[in-house]
Amino acid sequence: MPMRRRGISPVIATVILVAVAIAVAIAVAFWMTGMVGLFTGRVEQLEVVSATAKYETDGETGGYYIYVVIRNSGTSPVTIDGIFITPEDAAQGASVDVIEPEYLTVSSPPEINSVNTGSDLKIEPGGSVKIKIGPISGNAGQSIEVKIHSAGGKEYPKMVVLP
Repeated sequence: MPMRRRGISPVIATVILVAVAIAVAIAVAFWMTGMVGLFTGRVEQLEVVSATAKYETDGETGGYYIYVVIRNSGTSPVTIDGIFITPEDAAQGASVDVIEPEYLTVSSPPEINSVNTGSDLKIEPGGSVKIKIGPISGNAGQSIEVKIHSAGGKEYPKMVVLP
């Protein structure tokens, strides 16, 4: 008894091909939308350009001061709302001063080792700021970690060795 082989009808084959093509087109559209969103979205990105430490004396007292240069290489303004120093005991009594640009005055500078949401240390895209942190207590050769915390919740760490 001969067996008759039958394939699927041309109508069913056409329907399947059209359904597969539509599914692939939808997947490509979602993928492209995600890629375009990545390139056109606003991105927060700080870059710690340099961090150096100096021992300075002011009259009878002296201490280490850390100078940090921060640049906003992202596409949206970034507000620095906190600075963390590790080990924490090195930062007791330290303060933050903006050195450059000189026109930038900060009414409530970022607090050390706590997040100060009231800070207005805002860096525009392409802008940079130089801050002075200190006095820091420590010994020559000690490593101090400085973390810059942004209002967006990101942290930008930098390690500094006291001279």
